[in-house]
Amino acid sequence: MSMTEKELRALKLAAARVRRNILLMVPPGKVGHLGGSSSAADITAALYFHHMKVYPDPKDPRRDRCVFSKGHAVLAQYAALGELGYFDKAEFARVKTLKGMLQGHPDMDFTPGIEAVTGSLGQGLSISLGMALGLKLDGSDSRVYCVLGDGELAEGQVWEAVMAAGSYKPDNLVAIIDQNGLQATDSCEAILPNPDQTIKWAAFGWHTIEINGHDLEAIVAALEEARATRGKPTLIVANTVKGKGFPFAEGKVAFHNAALNQEQFDLGLAAVEKMMQEAAQ
Repeated sequence: MSMTEKELRALKLAAARVRRNILLMVPPGKVGHLGGSSSAADITAALYFHHMKVYPDPKDPRRDRCVFSKGHAVLAQYAALGELGYFDKAEFARVKTLKGMLQGHPDMDFTPGIEAVTGSLGQGLSISLGMALGLKLDGSDSRVYCVLGDGELAEGQVWEAVMAAGSYKPDNLVAIIDQNGLQATDSCEAILPNPDQTIKWAAFGWHTIEINGHDLEAIVAALEEARATRGKPTLIVANTVKGKGFPFAEGKVAFHNAALNQEQFDLGLAAVEKMMQEAAQ
Protein backbone atom coordinates (compact mmCIF):
# COMPACT_ATOMS: atom_id res chain seq x y z
CA MET A 1 0.00 0.00 0.00
CA SER A 2 1.59 3.27 -1.12
CA MET A 3 1.63 6.32 1.12
CA THR A 4 -0.38 9.43 0.44
CA GLU A 5 1.47 12.70 -0.02
CA LYS A 6 0.23 13.80 3.41
CA GLU A 7 1.54 10.61 5.03
CA LEU A 8 4.90 11.02 3.31
CA ARG A 9 5.27 14.62 4.52
CA ALA A 10 4.36 13.54 8.05
CA LEU A 11 6.96 10.77 7.92
CA LYS A 12 9.64 13.12 6.60
CA LEU A 13 8.87 15.46 9.49
CA ALA A 14 9.10 12.55 11.94
CA ALA A 15 12.51 11.56 10.51
CA ALA A 16 13.73 15.14 10.86
CA ARG A 17 12.56 15.21 14.47
CA VAL A 18 14.40 11.96 15.14
CA ARG A 19 17.60 13.54 13.83
CA ARG A 20 17.03 16.71 15.85
CA ASN A 21 16.59 14.64 19.01
CA ILE A 22 19.74 12.65 18.24
CA LEU A 23 21.66 15.90 17.97
CA LEU A 24 20.23 17.19 21.26
CA MET A 25 21.62 14.08 22.97
CA VAL A 26 25.17 14.88 21.84
CA PRO A 27 25.66 18.59 22.60
CA PRO A 28 29.11 20.18 22.14
CA GLY A 29 31.78 18.32 24.07
CA LYS A 30 29.73 15.18 24.75
CA VAL A 31 30.92 11.99 23.08
CA GLY A 32 28.15 10.05 21.36
CA HIS A 33 27.36 7.78 18.42
CA LEU A 34 26.03 10.39 16.01
CA GLY A 35 27.07 8.60 12.81
CA GLY A 36 25.35 5.23 13.18
CA SER A 37 22.33 6.71 14.91
CA SER A 38 21.63 9.17 12.09
CA SER A 39 22.16 6.54 9.38
CA ALA A 40 19.32 4.58 11.04
CA ALA A 41 17.06 7.62 11.55
CA ASP A 42 14.82 7.10 8.51
CA ILE A 43 14.43 3.39 9.24
CA THR A 44 13.53 4.23 12.84
CA ALA A 45 10.99 6.85 11.81
CA ALA A 46 9.31 4.52 9.33
CA LEU A 47 9.04 1.80 11.97
CA TYR A 48 7.71 3.85 14.87
CA PHE A 49 5.63 6.49 13.10
CA HIS A 50 4.13 4.58 10.20
CA HIS A 51 4.52 0.82 10.24
CA MET A 52 4.68 -0.75 13.69
CA LYS A 53 1.81 -1.20 16.10
CA VAL A 54 2.57 1.13 19.00
CA TYR A 55 0.37 2.09 21.96
CA PRO A 56 0.43 4.66 24.78
CA ASP A 57 1.48 1.87 27.15
CA PRO A 58 4.96 0.70 26.01
CA LYS A 59 4.22 -2.72 27.57
CA ASP A 60 0.93 -3.27 25.75
CA PRO A 61 1.05 -6.96 24.71
CA ARG A 62 -0.41 -6.13 21.30
CA ARG A 63 2.63 -4.01 20.37
CA ASP A 64 5.23 -4.81 17.74
CA ARG A 65 8.77 -5.11 19.09
CA CYS A 66 11.88 -3.33 17.88
CA VAL A 67 15.34 -4.45 19.02
CA PHE A 68 18.43 -2.39 18.20
CA SER A 69 21.10 -5.08 18.01
CA LYS A 70 23.51 -2.29 17.06
CA GLY A 71 22.94 -0.94 20.55
CA HIS A 72 25.44 1.91 20.22
CA ALA A 73 22.98 3.54 17.79
CA VAL A 74 20.19 3.57 20.39
CA LEU A 75 20.06 7.37 20.26
CA ALA A 76 17.82 6.95 17.20
CA GLN A 77 15.49 4.71 19.19
CA TYR A 78 15.49 7.08 22.18
CA ALA A 79 14.65 9.90 19.78
CA ALA A 80 11.53 8.06 18.60
CA LEU A 81 10.47 6.87 22.05
CA GLY A 82 10.69 10.43 23.35
CA GLU A 83 8.45 11.63 20.51
CA LEU A 84 5.96 8.92 21.46
CA GLY A 85 5.82 10.36 24.98
CA TYR A 86 7.27 7.32 26.77
CA PHE A 87 9.43 9.66 28.84
CA ASP A 88 10.03 13.37 29.31
CA LYS A 89 12.24 14.81 26.56
CA ALA A 90 14.24 16.50 29.30
CA GLU A 91 15.90 13.09 29.56
CA PHE A 92 17.74 13.82 26.30
CA ALA A 93 20.05 16.14 28.23
CA ARG A 94 20.87 13.36 30.71
CA VAL A 95 21.96 10.67 28.24
CA LYS A 96 24.87 8.60 29.56
CA THR A 97 24.66 10.02 33.08
CA LEU A 98 24.07 8.11 36.31
CA LYS A 99 20.90 10.12 36.99
CA GLY A 100 19.44 9.58 33.53
CA MET A 101 17.20 6.79 32.21
CA LEU A 102 18.88 6.87 28.78
CA GLN A 103 22.17 5.03 28.95
CA GLY A 104 24.79 4.73 26.23
CA HIS A 105 23.41 1.32 25.26
CA PRO A 106 19.81 0.05 25.57
CA ASP A 107 18.64 -1.07 29.00
CA MET A 108 15.11 -2.44 29.29
CA ASP A 109 15.12 -1.92 33.06
CA PHE A 110 15.77 1.82 32.75
CA THR A 111 13.99 2.96 29.61
CA PRO A 112 10.30 2.56 28.71
CA GLY A 113 9.93 1.11 25.22
CA ILE A 114 13.26 -0.71 25.15
CA GLU A 115 12.69 -4.42 24.60
CA ALA A 116 16.13 -5.88 25.39
CA VAL A 117 19.56 -5.09 26.76
CA THR A 118 21.91 -4.91 23.77
CA GLY A 119 25.21 -3.37 22.81
CA SER A 120 27.46 -6.41 22.99
CA LEU A 121 27.31 -6.78 19.26
CA GLY A 122 25.92 -9.90 17.61
CA GLN A 123 23.29 -10.83 20.16
CA GLY A 124 20.21 -8.88 19.11
CA LEU A 125 19.06 -11.17 16.31
CA SER A 126 19.08 -14.19 18.63
CA ILE A 127 16.99 -12.25 21.14
CA SER A 128 14.62 -11.14 18.39
CA LEU A 129 14.25 -14.69 17.09
CA GLY A 130 13.28 -15.87 20.57
CA MET A 131 10.71 -13.08 20.84
CA ALA A 132 9.25 -13.90 17.43
CA LEU A 133 8.95 -17.61 18.22
CA GLY A 134 7.39 -16.84 21.60
CA LEU A 135 4.81 -14.58 20.00
CA LYS A 136 3.97 -17.37 17.54
CA LEU A 137 3.45 -19.81 20.42
CA ASP A 138 1.16 -17.29 22.10
CA GLY A 139 -0.95 -16.94 18.95
CA SER A 140 -0.06 -13.25 18.72
CA ASP A 141 0.03 -11.37 15.43
CA SER A 142 2.69 -8.98 16.75
CA ARG A 143 5.93 -8.67 14.82
CA VAL A 144 9.60 -8.24 15.74
CA TYR A 145 12.04 -5.92 13.99
CA CYS A 146 15.79 -6.21 14.59
CA VAL A 147 18.16 -3.45 13.45
CA LEU A 148 21.75 -4.59 12.88
CA GLY A 149 24.91 -2.83 11.77
CA ASP A 150 26.99 -4.06 8.85
CA GLY A 151 30.16 -4.19 10.95
CA GLU A 152 28.24 -6.28 13.46
CA LEU A 153 27.82 -9.01 10.87
CA ALA A 154 31.37 -10.16 11.60
CA GLU A 155 30.03 -11.66 14.84
CA GLY A 156 29.47 -15.40 14.61
CA GLN A 157 26.32 -15.38 16.74
CA VAL A 158 24.55 -13.38 14.03
CA TRP A 159 25.00 -16.27 11.63
CA GLU A 160 23.83 -18.84 14.17
CA ALA A 161 20.63 -16.82 14.48
CA VAL A 162 20.31 -16.45 10.71
CA MET A 163 20.60 -20.23 10.34
CA ALA A 164 18.16 -20.96 13.18
CA ALA A 165 15.58 -18.51 11.86
CA GLY A 166 15.85 -20.05 8.40
CA SER A 167 15.07 -23.40 10.01
CA TYR A 168 12.20 -22.31 12.30
CA LYS A 169 10.74 -19.95 9.65
CA PRO A 170 9.14 -17.20 11.82
CA ASP A 171 7.50 -14.93 9.27
CA ASN A 172 6.87 -12.35 12.01
CA LEU A 173 10.62 -11.61 12.20
CA VAL A 174 12.30 -8.87 10.12
CA ALA A 175 16.03 -8.14 10.24
CA ILE A 176 17.14 -4.75 8.93
CA ILE A 177 20.81 -4.15 8.17
CA ASP A 178 21.82 -0.50 8.43
CA GLN A 179 24.49 -0.88 5.76
CA ASN A 180 26.45 2.38 5.97
CA GLY A 181 29.79 0.80 5.08
CA LEU A 182 31.70 2.13 8.09
CA GLN A 183 32.38 0.83 11.57
CA ALA A 184 34.27 2.10 14.60
CA THR A 185 37.70 2.69 13.07
CA ASP A 186 37.54 2.15 9.31
CA SER A 187 35.38 0.88 6.48
CA CYS A 188 33.81 -2.54 6.78
CA GLU A 189 35.53 -3.45 3.53
CA ALA A 190 38.97 -2.64 4.98
CA ILE A 191 38.40 -4.48 8.27
CA LEU A 192 36.58 -7.63 7.11
CA PRO A 193 34.94 -7.71 3.68
CA ASN A 194 31.49 -9.28 3.94
CA PRO A 195 29.56 -8.60 0.72
CA ASP A 196 26.36 -9.94 -0.83
CA GLN A 197 24.16 -10.10 2.26
CA THR A 198 20.97 -10.75 0.29
CA ILE A 199 22.55 -13.79 -1.39
CA LYS A 200 23.90 -15.17 1.88
CA TRP A 201 20.70 -14.76 3.88
CA ALA A 202 18.58 -16.13 1.04
CA ALA A 203 20.76 -19.24 1.10
CA PHE A 204 19.69 -19.72 4.74
CA GLY A 205 16.02 -19.52 3.78
CA TRP A 206 15.24 -15.82 4.28
CA HIS A 207 13.18 -13.61 2.00
CA THR A 208 15.50 -10.73 1.09
CA ILE A 209 15.01 -7.13 -0.06
CA GLU A 210 17.59 -4.40 -0.75
CA ILE A 211 16.70 -0.69 -0.68
CA ASN A 212 17.95 2.85 -0.29
CA GLY A 213 17.71 3.24 3.49
CA HIS A 214 17.03 6.97 3.26
CA ASP A 215 14.12 6.68 0.82
CA LEU A 216 11.10 6.65 3.11
CA GLU A 217 8.75 5.34 0.44
CA ALA A 218 11.15 2.48 -0.31
CA ILE A 219 11.49 1.68 3.39
CA VAL A 220 7.73 1.55 3.88
CA ALA A 221 7.27 -0.56 0.76
CA ALA A 222 9.91 -3.03 1.98
CA LEU A 223 8.26 -3.27 5.40
CA GLU A 224 4.90 -3.93 3.75
CA GLU A 225 6.46 -6.61 1.54
CA ALA A 226 7.93 -8.22 4.65
CA ARG A 227 4.53 -8.19 6.36
CA ALA A 228 2.97 -9.89 3.33
CA THR A 229 5.66 -12.61 3.19
CA ARG A 230 4.55 -15.95 4.59
CA GLY A 231 6.54 -18.96 5.71
CA LYS A 232 9.95 -17.36 6.17
CA PRO A 233 11.62 -14.42 7.93
CA THR A 234 12.61 -11.32 5.96
CA LEU A 235 15.89 -9.45 5.63
CA ILE A 236 15.93 -5.81 4.50
CA VAL A 237 19.35 -4.51 3.49
CA ALA A 238 19.12 -0.74 3.83
CA ASN A 239 21.98 1.06 2.07
CA THR A 240 22.66 4.18 4.11
CA VAL A 241 25.19 6.95 4.73
CA LYS A 242 26.85 7.24 8.12
CA GLY A 243 26.04 10.65 9.60
CA LYS A 244 23.18 11.21 7.13
CA GLY A 245 21.54 14.60 7.60
CA PHE A 246 24.59 16.25 9.15
CA PRO A 247 26.79 17.50 6.28
CA PHE A 248 29.99 17.68 8.31
CA ALA A 249 29.60 14.01 9.38
CA GLU A 250 28.27 12.26 6.28
CA GLY A 251 30.39 9.29 5.25
CA LYS A 252 33.07 10.01 7.86
CA VAL A 253 34.23 7.27 10.22
CA ALA A 254 35.43 9.93 12.69
CA PHE A 255 31.81 10.49 13.72
CA HIS A 256 31.15 6.89 14.69
CA ASN A 257 31.62 7.98 18.31
CA ALA A 258 32.84 11.53 18.76
CA ALA A 259 32.26 14.86 20.44
CA LEU A 260 31.01 17.79 18.35
CA ASN A 261 32.33 21.30 18.68
CA GLN A 262 29.96 24.27 18.84
CA GLU A 263 30.28 25.06 15.13
CA GLN A 264 29.41 21.49 14.15
CA PHE A 265 26.47 21.39 16.55
CA ASP A 266 25.11 24.66 15.15
CA LEU A 267 25.52 23.41 11.58
CA GLY A 268 23.69 20.20 12.48
CA LEU A 269 20.87 22.07 14.15
CA ALA A 270 20.45 24.34 11.13
CA ALA A 271 20.37 21.28 8.84
CA VAL A 272 17.62 19.49 10.79
CA GLU A 273 15.58 22.67 11.18
CA LYS A 274 15.70 23.08 7.39
CA MET A 275 14.51 19.47 7.00
CA MET A 276 11.62 20.13 9.35
CA GLN A 277 10.61 23.29 7.52
CA GLU A 278 10.70 21.54 4.14
CA ALA A 279 8.65 18.63 5.44
CA ALA A 280 6.03 20.96 6.89
CA GLN A 281 5.46 22.81 3.60
